[in-house]
Amino acid sequence: MKRAAGELLRPEDIQGVQNLSLIARTIVDGRIVGLHRSHLHGFSMEFAEYREYSPGDDLRHFDWKAYGRSDRRFIKKFHSETDARCLMLVDASASMGYGERCTKLRYASCLAAALGHVLVRQQDSVGLAILGDGIRRHIAPASGTAHLRGLYQVLEEAAPQGVTSLARPLHDLAETLPRRGLVMLFSDLYDDEAELVEAIGHFRFRGHEVVVFHLLHPLEIDFDFDRLHDFIDLETGRKLEVHGPSFRDEYRARVAAWIEVLRREIGASRADYVQVDIRRPFSLVLADFLHQRLASRARP
Repeated sequence: MKRAAGELLRPEDIQGVQNLSLIARTIVDGRIVGLHRSHLHGFSMEFAEYREYSPGDDLRHFDWKAYGRSDRRFIKKFHSETDARCLMLVDASASMGYGERCTKLRYASCLAAALGHVLVRQQDSVGLAILGDGIRRHIAPASGTAHLRGLYQVLEEAAPQGVTSLARPLHDLAETLPRRGLVMLFSDLYDDEAELVEAIGHFRFRGHEVVVFHLLHPLEIDFDFDRLHDFIDLETGRKLEVHGPSFRDEYRARVAAWIEVLRREIGASRADYVQVDIRRPFSLVLADFLHQRLASRARP
């Protein structure tokens, strides 16, 4: 996995590499990420209140907008979400096994491992649940490197199998989480949209913050097939013979409409929606997400 300085870790680079700890550190640390360490600081910090500026305060939290409006000097105070903790939910249904050199499940596992690395480095608590047609594994949030190694092991062992049926396990987890926290879902969302959005809303009703990472392969969006192909449903085994060029335009329109519905409905439930192209370098997805999150936290 040794790469020249400045290069990005791409999904195809992890072929045959089972050490998620190494992958997570490579995604997050060093020059290849393009993130200064200060950008990672405060990833799990939540805005709390304002106070008057005092000389020596960290200017990263200075409210320049308020200063411009009123000529008054304020500092934004934050409190850690450590008490709320973070639970990462990884969809391991059979459809997540789609991909060429890196499947959607493998990509989700690497991205979850990298985010876990960031959180634990900040002394935050992180948990994990592997989902499919139920809850296959559930590890309660905790902190520390030994705990993180256990999460990596579970992610490494996760295999794509079974049908996608996320609503019930999501409702069950929403009921059992003991206190307000950050919930991150990694899935291709091939499920009933209404039931899925309702389950996400259950977390929001219980006071949790939710981020949905929607992982898709570009071919699932573009349908860039140039001849007659046999398509097999990974979850049901159903086979369908389709001539790519004949159905491409209609397929693209339907997928675009489906993604827009998910984006709109998940947003309406006050959860964050992040679409992920699984051919994109991990560090760019991570960097974009962290920057957007910190920017949203900085708004009054």
